[in-house]
Amino acid sequence: MTVAAMPRYGSHLSIAGGLVNALTEAESLGLDCVQVFTKNQRQWKAPALTEQEQHAWLAELASMRWRPSDGDGDRVVSHNSYLINLASADPEIRRKSIALERIEMERCEALEIPLLVTHPGAHLGTPPPRGPLDLEADPSPDEAAGIQRIADALNMLHGELPGYRTITCLETTAGTGTNLGYAFHHLARIRGLVREPDRVAFCLDTCHVTAAGYDMTTDDRAAAVLARFDDVCGLDALRAVHVNDSVFGVGSRKDRHEHIGDGACGRSCFRAILNHPALALVPLILETPKGEDESGRSWDHVNVGRLKRMIRPRQPSR
Repeated sequence: MTVAAMPRYGSHLSIAGGLVNALTEAESLGLDCVQVFTKNQRQWKAPALTEQEQHAWLAELASMRWRPSDGDGDRVVSHNSYLINLASADPEIRRKSIALERIEMERCEALEIPLLVTHPGAHLGTPPPRGPLDLEADPSPDEAAGIQRIADALNMLHGELPGYRTITCLETTAGTGTNLGYAFHHLARIRGLVREPDRVAFCLDTCHVTAAGYDMTTDDRAAAVLARFDDVCGLDALRAVHVNDSVFGVGSRKDRHEHIGDGACGRSCFRAILNHPALALVPLILETPKGEDESGRSWDHVNVGRLKRMIRPRQPSR
């Protein structure tokens, strides 16, 4: 008889002063996983990793037993630059985006980071009508073209970088502007067009799905949304979750993160994820505001504590 696995709590932490500092901060906070940028995410160019940076990072990973070779699941997630837009039809933006995504992949591979969260991108054509999004509608022509451009870019990168172990995790989005990924089937279509689908997985952001219009504000609705994701994308391909509450309500199409339990997602949203057996070892990454609460406690500690109190008693597995 074995005890069921408990969720893995992490946060997006700063690499200021050196990449390895994010790992040491995660350890000091008692986190189970971490998300980082591997470079300045606001710049198109990145200096090459130095041997010293790579050695310090890998040594700390080994000390924490967080290397993929330790066989304990995914502990480290990278997030790509917000500048990247693989869906763009503009030749120069597309060229720069693919080149920067390649750098992101190369850095993850060198640092033994198994998961690279990637925003699908914006097609920059005609946006959806104002108001609630139709989450089940077929993609518009502009959306379909953007989806194809994303898949083509990933196919190009996979061909240029054969054998890489880092997996691209396409992230759900809030439905702002012409961003793709607000509907689950956008993500599934991209993966379906990729020649090496095992190199592509998904990241679900609770703020984003709420803003896009997926209602998880009751236990039944939250369970239904996860079931729909499973039907369309497959929970087995969900490799990371961003656990963020939402300042704005269901269907707002506004992306602004709030502390756990203080927003519009509903505690049922987090309960559904935290207690789903298929997600037991998936990294749960906070991207909530930093700083300290009124009592001087780290907000990461506060938010992890709030999540932990939503865990239901688990039955031992046989």
